[in-house]
Amino acid sequence: MAQDTNNYWEQLERLEKLIRASELKAGILFSFHSLILGLFVDRISNFETIFKENLLFVIFALLWVACVIISIYYCFKCFQPNLQLKYDTNVFFFRDAANAFKSSKKYVEEITKICKTNEEIVKQLSQQIHAESVIIDKKFYNVKKAIQFFLISFIFVILMISLWIMVEVFGVL
Repeated sequence: MAQDTNNYWEQLERLEKLIRASELKAGILFSFHSLILGLFVDRISNFETIFKENLLFVIFALLWVACVIISIYYCFKCFQPNLQLKYDTNVFFFRDAANAFKSSKKYVEEITKICKTNEEIVKQLSQQIHAESVIIDKKFYNVKKAIQFFLISFIFVILMISLWIMVEVFGVL
C-alpha cells in the first residue's frame, strides 16, 4: 500500500519554520546584547568613579560581561549547530544533491528513480525529517541557553544600576 507523502512534505515545511523561528530568536537576543553593550560602552565615563571605588560594582560588571559572552556564544551556536549524523546518500539533503552526484544528469536520474517508488521516497523523506529534527533540537537548546544567560546578564545590569544609583544619588556605600 502506497503512503501519501504529502504529510512528510508538510512536516518538512513545519520543521523549516521552526528552524527560522530559532534563528530569529537568536538574532533578536544578539541585537539586545549589542544594544545594551553599546549603551554601556557609550556611557562608561558615567561609571568611572564607581569602578574605581566600588569592588562590588566591578564584580557585577565582570559577571555581566561573562554572561553576555556566554549568551552570544550560544546565539552563534544556534546558527551553526555541530552535527555528526550518518545517512546513506539522500537526494533531499542539499549537500548530497550538490556533491554526491557527478553531474546534474546523474542527480536527475537518481531523484527520478527515488520518486518512482513510494517506499524509497518515504525512506529518504523520513531521513530528512530526522536530520532536521536533530538540527532543530540543537538550535532550540542553544536558544534556551542564550536566553538563560541573557536573563542572568540582565539581573547583573539591574544590580549594577541599583548600586550606581545607591552610590551616586543616595551616597550609600
